[in-house]
Amino acid sequence: MAAITLTLAACSSSGAGDDASSLTITDAWVKAAADGMTAAFGTIENSSDHDITITGATSEAAKTVELHEVVDNVMRPVDRGLAVPAGGFLTLEPGGYHLMFMGITAPFAAGDDVTVTLTLSDGSEVDLTAVAKDFAGADENYDGGMDEQMESASPEAST
Repeated sequence: MAAITLTLAACSSSGAGDDASSLTITDAWVKAAADGMTAAFGTIENSSDHDITITGATSEAAKTVELHEVVDNVMRPVDRGLAVPAGGFLTLEPGGYHLMFMGITAPFAAGDDVTVTLTLSDGSEVDLTAVAKDFAGADENYDGGMDEQMESASPEAST
């Protein structure tokens, strides 16, 4: 499959100087899932001269989207945000940092486009679209407590 490069579209009213205009993403994808939870991945590049922190995410495709990491094969929420270093990049990947979709509202079939909005520490927001792909890897455990989204998660819907 050819590499897909998407420019994140700024949704902020703060103008061209906001952090959203400094981010781009390559190879954005989300794991196909029938129900429960799934995750999005890709590489986010920061062209600015300062670190940019992703503080949250939302999507109409899920009840909740959380920033997550995997440590010692255990998946857990990241409360401090995800930093994209100045002039560098942040890789979202299975077994590492990722965007966790909790309680998806409809199945994500391979080939579907899924949109997520990232909130940045300066208050700006960016939308990104990721294509759903079949993926059988990972299988981390979840360390976030049980709630109604987790109870409905199926084994094939985890990262």
